[in-house]
Amino acid sequence: EKGKSEIMKCGDEYTLDFLQKEFRCMRCGNCCRKHGTVRLSNVEIVQIAAFLELDVYQFTEQYTALLPDRTGLTIAEHENGDCIFYTEAGGGGCLIQPVKPKQCRDFPFFWRFPGWDDVCEGGKRLKKQKN
Repeated sequence: EKGKSEIMKCGDEYTLDFLQKEFRCMRCGNCCRKHGTVRLSNVEIVQIAAFLELDVYQFTEQYTALLPDRTGLTIAEHENGDCIFYTEAGGGGCLIQPVKPKQCRDFPFFWRFPGWDDVCEGGKRLKKQKN
């Protein structure tokens, strides 16, 4: 049914209520090191560009790619699938954390990939707690 969360698509047993109460991001960065697209809204493009002190054109040229369906832009990835804004330096993290896209902020509450709780350190913690 359209509008249902990825919870149902993954077939896992986590409810939004449970995740909001129990999930704690461990800042492992594993969600940032997975091939995929991060769809950017026009507002997010402007916010990230401003945060990086770039004009919108410079930002889109340097840090985005066309989505496979050609309907918008996604954050560029390194060849290994890591988000271009993820760094291992200083303990790791998102270089645009204060303005990271909604899609990133929504993980794992409103979307997640199959097996996410085997990869994500916060998810692994939840899985142990559930079992």
